[in-house]
Amino acid sequence: MKVRFAAVFALAMLAASEVAASHINPLVAQTAPWATHIRLMDEALAEKNVTAAERAWHDAYLAAVGSRLWLGMVEVGDASLRIGAAAGFRKTAEATARRAYLAALFRARELASLDGVLRTAVAFAALGDREVAGQCLRIAESLAREAQSDKARSRVSAFRARLATMKGEGR
Repeated sequence: MKVRFAAVFALAMLAASEVAASHINPLVAQTAPWATHIRLMDEALAEKNVTAAERAWHDAYLAAVGSRLWLGMVEVGDASLRIGAAAGFRKTAEATARRAYLAALFRARELASLDGVLRTAVAFAALGDREVAGQCLRIAESLAREAQSDKARSRVSAFRARLATMKGEGR
């Protein structure tokens, strides 16, 4: 489990550095319509108030759905996992996160966002779903080809190599 966590963490850090280096404004997450609700959710979890955390998560979910942005759905999925860990219903939270990540993937593909598709690949890899993470990478390859960008193709190749490394770790 520690090896898997380390591998997923490394892949997530690679994704974060790629997003930060891209054209996406890193302040989006702080000013996004769902951000305040997620902060309130985290504060409620710190106070061990699961009911308030769930209410705040629901508000974050509605804001993310309304935004039509992939990032909101990823952050809502991540938040769902935090609630599940704190409240002891991990499997239910994983199912909720999976739905949010799928919505994020569809939005990212629709917006031709390589960052979004790669970030959802990280999310699915963290859930242990290598099959969907691989599908995300196939979508990312398609976007990189359409963009006719060597940099984009290199980013996808780096992610693919890291995902392949993760498959051999801890499993």
